[in-house]
Amino acid sequence: MKTTNMLWWLLLLTCSLHVSSQSLSTITIKGKLLAAPTKAPIPGAIVRFQQHTTSNILPVTTDATGTFTLRIPTGKWRVTLEALTFKTQYFPSLYLTRDTTFGDIYLEEDTKQLNTVTVTAAKSDIELKTDKKVFNVGKDIISKGGNANDILNNVPSVSVDIAGAVSLRGNENVRILINGKPSMLTVNNGLRQISAASIEKVEVITNPSAAHEAQGGAGIINIILKKNSQTGFNGSLQAGLGSPANNSINANLSYKTKKINLFGNIGYQYRAVDLNNDIYRANYRKDQSPVLRQYNASSNTDGNVNVYIGGDYYINDKNTLTGSYYHTTIQNKNTSSYDYFYLNQLQQPDSILSRREDYREPQVFNELELNYVKTFRQPGRKWTTNLQYDFWHDDENQDIRQQSLHPYTPAVSRQVTRDLESSNDFYLQSDYVTPVKKGGRLEMGLRANIRAIRSDYSASIDNIAQEQYTNKLYYDENIYGGYIQYGNKLKRFNYLLGLRSELSNIHISDRKQTLDKTKNYINLFPTVHLQYHLQEGTDLQLSYSRRINRPKFWQLNTFGGLSDTRNLTVGNPDLDPMYTNSFELGLLKKTGPFSFNPAVYYQYTTNYFDYILRQTEAGYFVRTPVNLSNENRYGAELATTYNPFAWWRLSLDINYFRFTQQGSFEGVSYQVSDQSWFTTFRSGFKFPEILAVDFSVNYRGEKKNVQTITKAQYRANIGVSKDFWHDKMTLSFTVNNLFDSQVRQQQTSTDTYFLDDTFRVNGRFFTGTVVYRFNRKKDQADRLPKEK
Repeated sequence: MKTTNMLWWLLLLTCSLHVSSQSLSTITIKGKLLAAPTKAPIPGAIVRFQQHTTSNILPVTTDATGTFTLRIPTGKWRVTLEALTFKTQYFPSLYLTRDTTFGDIYLEEDTKQLNTVTVTAAKSDIELKTDKKVFNVGKDIISKGGNANDILNNVPSVSVDIAGAVSLRGNENVRILINGKPSMLTVNNGLRQISAASIEKVEVITNPSAAHEAQGGAGIINIILKKNSQTGFNGSLQAGLGSPANNSINANLSYKTKKINLFGNIGYQYRAVDLNNDIYRANYRKDQSPVLRQYNASSNTDGNVNVYIGGDYYINDKNTLTGSYYHTTIQNKNTSSYDYFYLNQLQQPDSILSRREDYREPQVFNELELNYVKTFRQPGRKWTTNLQYDFWHDDENQDIRQQSLHPYTPAVSRQVTRDLESSNDFYLQSDYVTPVKKGGRLEMGLRANIRAIRSDYSASIDNIAQEQYTNKLYYDENIYGGYIQYGNKLKRFNYLLGLRSELSNIHISDRKQTLDKTKNYINLFPTVHLQYHLQEGTDLQLSYSRRINRPKFWQLNTFGGLSDTRNLTVGNPDLDPMYTNSFELGLLKKTGPFSFNPAVYYQYTTNYFDYILRQTEAGYFVRTPVNLSNENRYGAELATTYNPFAWWRLSLDINYFRFTQQGSFEGVSYQVSDQSWFTTFRSGFKFPEILAVDFSVNYRGEKKNVQTITKAQYRANIGVSKDFWHDKMTLSFTVNNLFDSQVRQQQTSTDTYFLDDTFRVNGRFFTGTVVYRFNRKKDQADRLPKEK
C-alpha cells in the first residue's frame, strides 16, 4: 500500500472515530513501518504521539520487524513517523477513541537525485556520484571548534597524521582543492588555518574525471566553504573555548533578495600546542660518537583572522555574476629547544650541546574570485567562467642561540635567519556543458594556472653574514590544460568518457645563478567512468584515470632552513614528475538500516619519487626527495554504516593495501614490499530533545617505505552536544586525543647507523562550543558554489 493510500485510510479512520465527548480510558495502538517500494521492515524508527491539549509526548521505537505497539489515552493526537534515510511523515490531527491497528505504513526513501544514492552515516551524509563521493559534514560533533584537518580525519579513506600530512587511502600524493580550485592554504599544513565552522562539505574523488586537473596520483580532495543564501537576513554565531588554548569566534551571515545575495564568514581563532621530539641514533662509524640522544621540545601558538565575503548578482534569469574575497592573517610564534647528548661506548657524554630558538612568522593570504554563469533555454546547457587571483606573503624569522654545556663553554653563538616568501597566482577556467541527442551530455573546457613564487633567504652567525646561505630563489609554474568528455545513460547503465591534455612549464633559478632548471612537458590523461544501477539502493562503479604528481615548490627548493642543522630537509631541483594509472571497482549497497560501500583498487606509478635520508661526513642527516623507479599499490576498502535504531548510528571504515617500491639513486638500490591498513570506528547516539553523543577511534597500522618504518598509531575522540530553544542554540563539548596517544615513531636502519625518531603531541584537547542561529534552522542547507 502506497503512502498516499495510507493517508486516505487514516483520514477515513479519523472521521469515523471523531466524537464530541471522549472517554479518558487508555487504548492500544499498533502499526508496522515498511520501506517503499522494497517492503523491507524499518527497525529503530521513532513514532511520536503528541496530545493536542498538552505538551505530553509518547514515543515508541519499532522492533526488528518494523512493528510498534503503544498504550495511550483516548483523545486528539498529532503523530510523527521518523526513520533515518526516510522522509518524515506527519499526521497533524487524529481522533483515537478505541484500540486501533494501522497496518502497514510505507515510508519513501529521502533520495534527492535519480542517479545518486544517499546514506545518512555517523560521519556525514554520503552521496555516491558517477565520479566522486560527497561528505556533508554539518552533523559532525567531534570536529566542532576544530579546523579542516579535524574534518578530514572523520572522512572515510582520508587521514591526517600528527604533522598535518593528508593522505588518501594511505597515499600522500593527493591534490587538495578549496571550492574546486588550487589554493596555497592547502600546503605546509595550512589547512589548520581553516575553521571547521566555515566548511560545508568535502568531496573525495579517487578517480577524477577529465574535467578535473590531472595533478594528484592518489586523487583529489575538494573542500567547499559555506555560502548561506536563505531569503532575508539570517546566519549563525559560534564561539569556543579550549584547553590547551583553542579559542574561537565565528559569524556566518547572509542576506538575499530577488536581485542580490550577500554572504560572509568572519572568524578568529587562537591555538596553543606543545610538541616533543626524541631522537636516538646509534652510529656504526668509528670516527664519530657511537650514540646521540637528542631531545626537542616546542611550544607553538598561532592566531588567525579569517574573512570570507562575497555576493551573487542575478543579472537576469539566465546570467549570474558572483564575486568573493577571502583573507587570512596568521601570527605564528614558536619557542623550541634542542639538546644533543653525544655518548661514548660507556654511555658517558663526549659532548653536550644546547640550542634555543625563537621563531616568528606572520603570514597574509588574499584571494579574489570572479565567477560568471550563463544558462540557456535548452535545459542542461551552461557556460561557466571562473577567474581567481591569489597573492600572499610570509616573513619567517629565526633567532637561534647555541652553547656547549660539556665541555662547558661560556660563549653563546647566535644565529639569525630570515626568509621573505611571496607568491602571485592566477587561475582561469572556462567550461561549457550541453545536452546532445539521445540523452547525451558533452562537456569541454580550458584552464590556465600561472604561479610565481619568490623566496629571499639570509642568515648571519654572531652578526657575520653567511653568504653561503644568503640567496633568492625564483620559481615559476605555468600549467595549461584542456579537456573534452561525453556521458550518457542506457537504461541502467551510465558512462562518462574523457580526455584531458596538460602542458607544464616549470622554471627554477636563483639570484647567484648557481641554479637554472627548466622543465617542459605535455601529457594526455584519458578517463573512463562506468556506473550500473543493479537495483533500488545498489550501484556498481568501474573507473580508470591517468594522473600526474608534479614536484611541489619546497621539494625543488635546495635550501630548507637552519633550525636543526643536524637534521635538514632540502629539495632537489632535478626532480621529475611521476605518473599513475589508477583502476577502481566499487559498490554502494543500502538495505534498510544497513549500508556498505566496498571497493578494490590498483595503482601503478612510474618515475616514482620519495624522500631518501643520507648521512654526511660530519655525521649529520640530510633528507632529500629523489626519483626512483616504480610503485605498485593495490588494496581494498569497506565503508559500512548500521543504524539499529533511529537514535543509534554505527560506522566502520577499513582500508587494506599492499605495495612495492623500487629503484636506485647514486648507485644505491632501494626496494620495499609491505602491507598496511587503517580503520575508523564511530558510534553516534542521538536522544531527541536530550543530547547527542559521538565517539570515534582511528587506527593506522605499521607502514614502511624504502628506508623507514612508521609504527602503528591510534587516536580516540568523543563529543557531546545539546540543542536549546527549538534548535536555535547548540552547546557542544569535545575531547580529542582522549588517551593522549598522538605519537609518531619512525625507525631507519642502514649499514652505518640506526635512527629512532619519536614525535608526540602532548595532552588531551578539551573544547567547548556554542552556536546560535537566527532566522534559520539547524538543518537548513547552505548554498554551495555552482557545480558543473
